[in-house]
Amino acid sequence: MKYQFLFLCLFVLVQDGLSAMSEKQMAATKRLIRNTCINKVGVTPEKVDAMHKGDFDFNDKSIMCYTHCILMTYKLMTKDNSFDWEEGIKVIEANAPASLAKTAVHSFKSCKNSVKTKDNKCKAALEIAKCLYDDDPPNYFLP
Repeated sequence: MKYQFLFLCLFVLVQDGLSAMSEKQMAATKRLIRNTCINKVGVTPEKVDAMHKGDFDFNDKSIMCYTHCILMTYKLMTKDNSFDWEEGIKVIEANAPASLAKTAVHSFKSCKNSVKTKDNKCKAALEIAKCLYDDDPPNYFLP
């Protein structure tokens, strides 16, 4: 039920199927996904905020699984725990504001081989997130 609500909100936020979201709509979507994943995983908001400052704790299962929740919501991970960067580029170019799309596409391409730990979905997700951050810290876009 939560995911149906999430996708309904995403649908409402996009004015029509071919339009990119505005900055305001993107921010609202990111807040919604962030809050959903924080509640689902039980991570503290402070730990999530630390990632936006470059602190990616690979010893903290909650932060790793939070990142997995985010990437799965955005459909950026495959069932074999790989980074689905090609699909991510399609989605970001179709839906993100131009200001985000350009930097995100570059980061997706730079991080296409960032997963080193395919046997642990949460750790693989954090490897992707850290690569995206390291590629362009000022424009890190995950919630």
